[in-house]
This record gives sequence, C-alpha cells and structure tokens, in this order.
Amino acid sequence: MAPEFTNSVLVFCGDDCVIFDAWGRADDWMRLLKSRGLNLKAIYSTHGHPDHIVAAPDLVFATGARWFLNSADFGLLGWGNEILQEFGLKPITPGIVPDALVVDKIEILPNVFVDVISMPGHSMGSVAFYFANMGLCLVGDSIFSDSVGRTDLPGGDMHLLQQSISRFYSLNLPDYTTVIPGHGDITTIQNLKETNPWFKLG
Repeated sequence: MAPEFTNSVLVFCGDDCVIFDAWGRADDWMRLLKSRGLNLKAIYSTHGHPDHIVAAPDLVFATGARWFLNSADFGLLGWGNEILQEFGLKPITPGIVPDALVVDKIEILPNVFVDVISMPGHSMGSVAFYFANMGLCLVGDSIFSDSVGRTDLPGGDMHLLQQSISRFYSLNLPDYTTVIPGHGDITTIQNLKETNPWFKLG
C-alpha cells in the first residue's frame, strides 16, 4: 500500500459533484470544492482500504453528502489507522457508516450514469466504475497499468482477483477506454491488453 500515490477522481455536472476514492484531508477537499463553487452530493469508494476512504467520513460530516461503499468491505472501516498516521493523516473518523453500494447501473448525478462492476479479490468488496458515455473506467486497486493489486491485505484472495480480471476482460470495453487505477499511471484497455500479462481470460 502506497497511499501517497492514491488516485482520487472528481466528477461534476453543473454545480454538483461526486468524489471517487476520497483520499487525503477533508479540509483540502473542502477548499477545492469552495474554490470551484461545487456542492458535494456523494462519495463513492472502489473498496474499503484506508487510503481510499480516509477523507470520506469527515466530508460526510461537513457537507451532508452520502457515502457509498460495497457492504462486503464494511468490516474494513477503521482498519489500517496506524498506516494513515505514518503518513501524517488522522485515523478514520468513527461513527459514520456508509450506505451500501448497489452493484448495478446507477445515476450519480442528473443524467450521469455509471455501471458498478463487482471486482472481488484485492478486497471482498472491490468494485470498478465504468462510464460508458465518457469512455472511462475507475478500477481501484484491482488492476494497474502493468500489474495487479496485492492480495495479502484483509479480504484479499488471488484466485478471486484472477476471476474478476477475467470477467472484466470479457466485458470487451472499447480499446480507447481510459482506465484510472487506484494508484500509479493512467492507462487504456488497449494498453492493458498489450502490456499487462494479468489482463486476459482465464
């Protein structure tokens, strides 16, 4: 886990926005939202490891936004606080429980739809978010530009991860689709096919 390289994504429509994988400090997010005149409506997490959720509880408290996480990862809330403290970040704020994320097509903002794809393996509740109209997929820590997520953390299972990647491959997303992993370089489906030995069927 290298939380200093966690990728967060902000999606907005008009003055409303959502955050995917709310890494970092909530006050930094609040300054960003204020500077752009944006109203935070929701937070979505690809999985429940602390480097992907640390700012979510405080943002919920500050804005009233809803926070969505696959319920299979609810047991990870608060895990890894010692890791966060090593990076100078406060522990996960207790007491705020996320809403259970629906694995289906959901409307995150008016007329902005995303497919939630189940991707267990890195954690039991890992998901990917696919924006078909944007040609964009957020894959969390399931797969990276040239490797896959680790499975030695709570909820990890290499066999499940390989199955998830195989199912993801079989979706046949367009080669031009931009893929944003939870850490590291942004890539595309075509580049994954050409350079990532894990991205295959079976």
